[in-house]
Amino acid sequence: MATRSAKDACDLLDADHRNVKKMFKEYEELTESRGRNSAQMKMELARQICMELTVHTQIEEEIFYPALRQVIKETDLLDEASVEHQSAKELIAQIESGAQADDMFDAKVKVLGEYVDHHIKEEKSEIFPKARAARRLDLMAMRDELETRKEELKSEMGAVA
Repeated sequence: MATRSAKDACDLLDADHRNVKKMFKEYEELTESRGRNSAQMKMELARQICMELTVHTQIEEEIFYPALRQVIKETDLLDEASVEHQSAKELIAQIESGAQADDMFDAKVKVLGEYVDHHIKEEKSEIFPKARAARRLDLMAMRDELETRKEELKSEMGAVA
């Protein structure tokens, strides 16, 4: 599994990013194909995306962001990330409550992907470098804590960890 080979907490979170970006790309391809089974496949993939993002945002909010807040002075980026998480959670709730993959459903998944892409860019270019530069932050130990919590959450949600 990609996360097991992660060197630190940022690598683990970035592996999640790559995984979910790949799923958004698959969703887009399904939307373009409009095959006979594509509606059901899109629904299943959208729910998988939502589950992955729900787990990812929760481990960031429970573990990564609080630890980072304790060791960096400028927390504006973390405030913005929290707002971005809230916007994503609202879209996730709408997607999860959707009964079928209609045009609005596709639009919601697309917009969620755009939110996530923006969020990933900020984390990768601004938040992760600050985390790695923070001397009092043990990103190796945090990686293990994030991985453990991630597995717990996926288990609670009935997903394969």
